Amino acid sequence: MKRTVVAVYTGQGLADPLKKVFNELLPDCRLVNIIDDGLIHDVVQAGEVTSQVSRRLLNYYQNAAELGADVILNTCSSVGEAVDRARPFVSVPIVKIDEQMAREAVSRHFRIGVVATLPTTLDPTMALLRRQAEAIGKSIELADGLAKGAYEALVGGKPEEHDRLISETAAGIASSVDAIVLAQGSMARMEAALKEKTGKPVYASPYSGVLEVKRLLESLSVSR
Repeated sequence: MKRTVVAVYTGQGLADPLKKVFNELLPDCRLVNIIDDGLIHDVVQAGEVTSQVSRRLLNYYQNAAELGADVILNTCSSVGEAVDRARPFVSVPIVKIDEQMAREAVSRHFRIGVVATLPTTLDPTMALLRRQAEAIGKSIELADGLAKGAYEALVGGKPEEHDRLISETAAGIASSVDAIVLAQGSMARMEAALKEKTGKPVYASPYSGVLEVKRLLESLSVSR
């Protein structure tokens, strides 16, 4: 029986790259996308995940369950706290795209740099890393790598400027960390270039997030 995964997006940029990962790892899966590109705008404007944003996301997760989802993939690191609040009210498991990435990073490294283009993504990612470290009884050090101006460059139609600012930010913290975590899934396309530039392991969320979906689907098949 073909499994269904519903991916919930707060913006447009990650849908096509993530589809390629699904085609590689879960080629027989039915993938359905729910995209509300106003959500990330509202989070950025408010500087936090508001109750209204949380309600909209809960509605989308419940809609995903009604669409027949076996697993829901939340693709936005900025709204992870909304996932935590929604899980008790949704009948289908919700995977955070960045949760497995965070587990892998804290299990292997003590000093981790977090690169993001928005404070609303940087802060939740750093909090996620701390929680994952606490879960395994490990103490870690985090370095703040906010690429100021990169988000504005991207939405302003200047992707080269966006990439340059991220690259400079990663290079600026590389000497003080053992590894670098990319807080936004849309930055995954820079993973190889940043590894080469910094000489450090670089962690991105899309591949590990879909692997977590795959593992969960396999466990559901065994339990049924």
